[in-house]
Amino acid sequence: MNESSPKDTIFSLLSTALDARSELLAGNQTNAIRLFAGFYEGFPGLAADLYDRTLVLFDYRDTLTSLDAWMDAVQQYYLASLPQIDCVIRKSRSSPDPLQKNGVLTYRDSPADQVSEFGIHYAVDLTLNRDASFYLDTRNLRKWLLENSSGSAVLNTFAYTGSLGVAALYGGAAAVVQTDLNKNFLALARTSSMLNHLDLGKMKLRPVDFFVEIGQLKKSGGLFDLVLIDPPFFSKTDKGRIDQQASAARLINKVRPLVKDGGRIVVVNNSLYLSGEEYMQTLTELCADGYLKLGEIIPVPEDVTGFRATTVDQPPVSPAPFNHPTKIVVLEVKRKG
Repeated sequence: MNESSPKDTIFSLLSTALDARSELLAGNQTNAIRLFAGFYEGFPGLAADLYDRTLVLFDYRDTLTSLDAWMDAVQQYYLASLPQIDCVIRKSRSSPDPLQKNGVLTYRDSPADQVSEFGIHYAVDLTLNRDASFYLDTRNLRKWLLENSSGSAVLNTFAYTGSLGVAALYGGAAAVVQTDLNKNFLALARTSSMLNHLDLGKMKLRPVDFFVEIGQLKKSGGLFDLVLIDPPFFSKTDKGRIDQQASAARLINKVRPLVKDGGRIVVVNNSLYLSGEEYMQTLTELCADGYLKLGEIIPVPEDVTGFRATTVDQPPVSPAPFNHPTKIVVLEVKRKG
């Protein structure tokens, strides 16, 4: 699909995608939904998300030739199709203007400030960052945490706005440590906890570099039942470097000493060009010593991956046995001694 295609073609794609999500839209599981996954559903560069009553349109193209010629029409399509939308934000990945990257209001001026999912309320700030402050691809992971965190001590690294840690706390975790370098991101975790009347005394927010925090935790001797690793694809500080494609095993080895015997590490790797087969090989090698064991794979929801009836394009490399380049796996830990 390219930008010179007739508008009725894009409207047909949007309509087909919306029909595929009718059950999700009519249900009560969540009001944070990907309405159109353009990379997979026939219009690369465009994604459309619904956060409660706010539509967020993403232009992911790598060039400054934006989708502006299409965006007005796409916006009008969704306003006509989904009457609950009362605000629209557009984000442009390639814009040199940070405000354009973080989002510009193009319809009314009061975006939603929270969403709900599996009975939990999450605070969002839809123009806080280039994304929308709440990751839709980890919905099933939040559900898993809701069901598997009771009584656990949880460490959520690269916590961002803390939705994973909030899900764990809501699910009955005894203690949750959320660490991220950016204190403004972490502030949303506190707001989310307050929305759900959770015990803030059970949650610590640590705006500290990952490598510093892991070092401090090792020195303190603290151990966790569950450690979450959901890092950015690539980042570098003066304390260390993260590269999910070239060094997928490194962060896992960093946190292994912090996990109790019988505990678990949940790893999220969103490297687009790291195949599922290659990643599984890395994990298999890590498990060769018998102190790690591959557990379950947590799939990405279909509204993010595209449905069988709507998927036109595939990722640049196969994510199999995962269903999306966002690869989520549970590792079971056995301690020495």
